Amino acid sequence: IISHVDMNDPYRLADFAAALSIGGDAEDLQAVLEEKDPELRLHKSLVLLSKEKEVSKLQREISAKVEEKMSEAQRKYFLTEQLKSIKKELGMEKDDKETLIEKYRKKLAEYPSIPEEINEIIESEMDKFSHLEKNSAEFNITRTYLDWLTNIPWGVVTTENFNITSARRVLDRDHYGMDEVKETILQFIAVGKLKGSVQGKILCLAGPPGVGKTSIAESVAAALGRKFYRFSVGGMSDVSEIKGHRRTYVGAMPGKIIQCLKSTGSSNPLVLIDEIDKLGRDHRGDPASALLEVLDPSQNHTFRDHFIDAPVDISKCLFMCTANDLGRIPGPLLDRMEVIQLSGYDVPDKLEIAEKYLVPKSMVNSGLMIDESEAAKDDESGEEEKKESQDEAAEEAEERLPTYQLAERVPDTLSIERSALESLVRWYCREAGVRNLQKKIDKITGLLSLQVVAEEEGAELTDKSSRKSDSWTVSSDNLHEYVGKPIFTSDRLYEKDPLPHGIVMGLAWTSMGGSALYIETQGITRGLDSDGKRRGGGTLKTTGQMGDVMKESTQIAYTVARARLADIDPTNSYFDDTDIHMHVPEGATPKDGPSAGVTMVTAMLSLATDKPIKSDLAMTGEVSLTGKVLAVGGIKEKTMAARRAGIKTIILPEDCRRDWDELPEYLKDGLDIQFASDYSSVYDVAFGR
Repeated sequence: IISHVDMNDPYRLADFAAALSIGGDAEDLQAVLEEKDPELRLHKSLVLLSKEKEVSKLQREISAKVEEKMSEAQRKYFLTEQLKSIKKELGMEKDDKETLIEKYRKKLAEYPSIPEEINEIIESEMDKFSHLEKNSAEFNITRTYLDWLTNIPWGVVTTENFNITSARRVLDRDHYGMDEVKETILQFIAVGKLKGSVQGKILCLAGPPGVGKTSIAESVAAALGRKFYRFSVGGMSDVSEIKGHRRTYVGAMPGKIIQCLKSTGSSNPLVLIDEIDKLGRDHRGDPASALLEVLDPSQNHTFRDHFIDAPVDISKCLFMCTANDLGRIPGPLLDRMEVIQLSGYDVPDKLEIAEKYLVPKSMVNSGLMIDESEAAKDDESGEEEKKESQDEAAEEAEERLPTYQLAERVPDTLSIERSALESLVRWYCREAGVRNLQKKIDKITGLLSLQVVAEEEGAELTDKSSRKSDSWTVSSDNLHEYVGKPIFTSDRLYEKDPLPHGIVMGLAWTSMGGSALYIETQGITRGLDSDGKRRGGGTLKTTGQMGDVMKESTQIAYTVARARLADIDPTNSYFDDTDIHMHVPEGATPKDGPSAGVTMVTAMLSLATDKPIKSDLAMTGEVSLTGKVLAVGGIKEKTMAARRAGIKTIILPEDCRRDWDELPEYLKDGLDIQFASDYSSVYDVAFGR
């Protein structure tokens, strides 16, 4: 090309030089062509060539650096591979796949017994794993699968505690009452001891919030010597949480049951499934249906997780479920569980729990007390190694009862008297559980801690936080200084005896425990018409946010009341002449159920016959259209509610006599119980015949 360029022609030379500038802008090239002056034309071409030279120089430098780095990386790679090959030939090192396979085999050798089907699957997967390339996607999937297969504790069980005395001591140490739960666990231990093998069981603890359903499960695990694992299913709507994901998904993993076995390292842990009555359900499936296999003793010895895709024996697990409302658990699932009803706590129960458990625990957490048994356990941790066996040390630790004493910086007179606890239970915390009572006690101890530290530092406190007296004792007299004014000011809505006409106390049961509620009725007259006859009558109006079942119960009760009044006094035309308005107080609280039937009939007859009812009488029972009194549930909770309200006489259905006989004596003490199979018996008791 250069040979065809006339070097003596400045125009052609400039054009040729500009054409060699590959990276030049179109405007700069156009300027070269448009320039008429040869010297300026050559100068512009020279500028373009200089830019091109600098760009080319920079590109060469970058290429040299990249090539140098690539050469270094290749050199390091080759040297590393050579080193691996040399070490492998000398037997000093194995490749990653061989190391992993050796680790898996070492892990499997630790298990007492691996099912034959599982062993075949593991061998097949390890054979496939040994032929996979490290960079392939299948390599990581297979590795994760083998990790889970080899971490499930095949045949590993923790040593079961078959000592009933020791187990009972552990259960009593952590929880007051709950005799039915403790008795069931002791029976479970006795069966295991006689059979000489580890057994599984499925229990469901049902009761109001705050009665210790969740916390007692951990104590049961300690009493049995089993590992403890808890997961909540409240609001859970994904079946994969129970049965795992299939391995085709990215990030797939097993469900909670397999995770539990891996986490505890045992095939017989105690698994607590919390809030089983609050399971969700959506397009991802129904977890309640997935739990049918888990909680079925005839199926769970071959439980198949979607991820593991092999039978896993979980029949040795002890499953404990908690629920507030059994009505929200599907029937097939409820049928698989042994249900233990936990009632709320009465005043004596709450006082014992507060004195023995809640107050010491709160004082320790607030720094006002120290647990000497914990301190002694820390001091003796080194000495325990010298004991004959670890089992003896563990048994001694279980049997050690906590002992408390005031901290050094706390005044010796600091205490919470029983009178303060009685006031707390009666006027502040009337719910079935003790969770609110715990909060109130924590508030007291927190304020006491603040006062102790403030006096040490000489700091000033607000009127609300400062002590009003020289005493460090919290009693019923100064309790309001710590927790405020009482929430409840009386035991009953109506203190007058007898009650006003048309008002009767009934007993109800809710998921929060038992409660006493009044049925109020009021007659409505509309005056006389032009002929001298009364206008209106024969209608019933109801208020109080009643559910559908309770509304139907009011209509039945109205019919029974009219029929009963016709038998008592045929001349009485009260229901014909007067409209009835029935109300259940606390209108913001939803109410439902048929157990207020006899109470409604009695309230309407009290209004019609102008006879009052005693204020210390309460009743419960469903009434049929012919006046039969039918059985209802929640007798224990209703009896406790009656005692809280100061009731002396209770009317129960005859069919509930068995439930009454099973109640502890302290609940029945001082109560006059009357059983009725027909409303005529209720009428005789209520109206004093």
